[in-house]
Amino acid sequence: MPKNQPPKERFMRMAEVRERTGLTRGTIYDRMADGTFPRSISLGKTIVAWRASEIEAWILAQIEANDRQRQRERQGESECAA
Repeated sequence: MPKNQPPKERFMRMAEVRERTGLTRGTIYDRMADGTFPRSISLGKTIVAWRASEIEAWILAQIEANDRQRQRERQGESECAA
């Protein structure tokens, strides 16, 4: 693939999104409604999918947020021990 060409995007259907995120269908739609999860794309009257890149970015953001929280907790524990 030439360097100037962006990577090919692909779609993920609900089953794959659920598998990758560990979330239930209801939780996915609840989080979409409150703006904390990527929006789906309509591919037809009854077919929706998500951009794989957006799901992967969401997963990485969750991991980073969790890491930051753990670091804050460890800092708080070390300050209390001092």
